[in-house]
Amino acid sequence: MPETSLPDRAGDRTSTPNRPAGVTSSPPRPWRRAAVVLVASFVLGGLTSYAQGFLPDVAAPFANSATGWTLLTALLVAWYARAEHARTWHAAVLGAASFVLLTLGYTVVADLRGYVYDPTMFGLVGLVVGPFVGVAAAWLWRSGVHAALGTAVLAGIGVGESVYGLTTVVETTGATYWVVIDVVALVLLAAMLARRVRGAVPVTVAVAGTAAIAGAFVLAYRALGTIG
Repeated sequence: MPETSLPDRAGDRTSTPNRPAGVTSSPPRPWRRAAVVLVASFVLGGLTSYAQGFLPDVAAPFANSATGWTLLTALLVAWYARAEHARTWHAAVLGAASFVLLTLGYTVVADLRGYVYDPTMFGLVGLVVGPFVGVAAAWLWRSGVHAALGTAVLAGIGVGESVYGLTTVVETTGATYWVVIDVVALVLLAAMLARRVRGAVPVTVAVAGTAAIAGAFVLAYRALGTIG
């Protein structure tokens, strides 16, 4: 009988390297990235206080506007979510914690610089808005309606504050920053429509949601009567 070629079972067994006795693979540790997000939030919050003293006039509103801390929270949570495939409630909790820690970091550094800042209002804003920002940032890595909703929240905040800035405080701040954040928000919307938001329903959700969030933002900020 001619010899037949059989699978090399010994080779199959050696395809997975043997680990030395007592050595096990390390499980993923999402808490490490979460800790980085929290520490970075506190540090960056403090840096925004310093930034008010050296940023040029055209960029100064970044350190004294909602979009500044929203952008930082979104970037930090998005970084966490991309690596850890975060659950929605993880992103919500981390978003709230990040926003609140940005506020506290700012408060501590302002105190060190000899200024008095009451973090109560923006701390409460962080507890309410932070979860939505965190979830929106995490959902940018998804597709369909989830990505559309995440896009609508973040792009809507950017467009909304741009409209507020250009119609309410432009005389004291100039128009440059507000135009830039509007462009950034619209670029985010366009990029998501091109890459992750496909289909009539998700596209409608993203576009109409952006407009709705922007309108709600303007109304809310005018009700607060302040910008930072």
